[in-house]
Amino acid sequence: MAFTIYVVGGAVRDQLLGLPVQDRDFVVVGATPAEMVAAGFKPVGKDFPVFLHPKTHEEHALARTERKSGRGYKGFTVYSAPDVTLEQDLARRDLTINAIAKTSDGRLIDPYHGEKDLRDGVLRHVSDAFAEDPVRILRVARFAARFGFRIADETLALMSMMVAAGETDHLVPERVWQEFAKGLAEPQPALMFEALERCGLRPKLLPELRQLPKAWSGPLPVRFALLCWPLQEEEIKALCDRLKVPNEERELALLACRCRNLLNPAQPSEFLNLFKRSDAFRRLERFVLFLQAARIAQAGLKTERIEKALAAAAAVNAGEIANRASAPAEIPALLDKAREQAISAAI
Repeated sequence: MAFTIYVVGGAVRDQLLGLPVQDRDFVVVGATPAEMVAAGFKPVGKDFPVFLHPKTHEEHALARTERKSGRGYKGFTVYSAPDVTLEQDLARRDLTINAIAKTSDGRLIDPYHGEKDLRDGVLRHVSDAFAEDPVRILRVARFAARFGFRIADETLALMSMMVAAGETDHLVPERVWQEFAKGLAEPQPALMFEALERCGLRPKLLPELRQLPKAWSGPLPVRFALLCWPLQEEEIKALCDRLKVPNEERELALLACRCRNLLNPAQPSEFLNLFKRSDAFRRLERFVLFLQAARIAQAGLKTERIEKALAAAAAVNAGEIANRASAPAEIPALLDKAREQAISAAI
């Protein structure tokens, strides 16, 4: 082959950090699309030339440069040709730690000193082209949450300038949620919010947030519910609408808002009210996530009695009660009474 293939980006970064490598990205230098096809690669790229390896089916992208030509994450003019060098391709990347390449024999090519920044625990932008894509601010914040790295002063200054200049006013909600959700799932989400606060984006993007959870745990819906725990219902709806939050996360956050004050039931009727308000009988998995969030949000909260009461109430045979009723209108009251009796016996 006349062209050269390099492993780039996250795979090189994670290997240097001693972390498991999930996916490998490849850059091909010195090739034309026709040469890639002739070598057995299958073209799949729409916006720029990407090919699948004939055996591994891993993606290989031709080396390219990008130039800002409009607003939004699609507002770029892409140039891809055999004369684009590896260094030029790496220069368009966001952070130095993501701009390291590795040859087939394991040699590192690191023109922007990303390996040193990895050792020092620093998130630093590669070039001023960073400012052309405001999503990169969110990526920096997310990487802070993942690795616990500090943001270089010059990078934080550039992020702040971008926010002040209104570059982030044109962020696409779906892209924001994509990065935001990944950041929430990282080991230290608080560092993401700290980064957004320091550059001035948090008040613009998440004005409802006044305090952060003291602890983070659980799957993404639980973490989002924790974030929204102190908020009022209208604030949660506004936040979800702005970020185009998916239904699972939105529903759990709203459920927590509506039911968080019902978590200390004493009488069987209060237990049943909690279960009916939360739709626990039909949406058990969601209710379990709600209790998980509640235990984190309200330190010391015990949910064993709630869980026992729910199991007892759910075991009531609604069909039998319906058969005993003299009229359909009697069924709801009879079912409630039977469930309250079952709860009383269980707690």
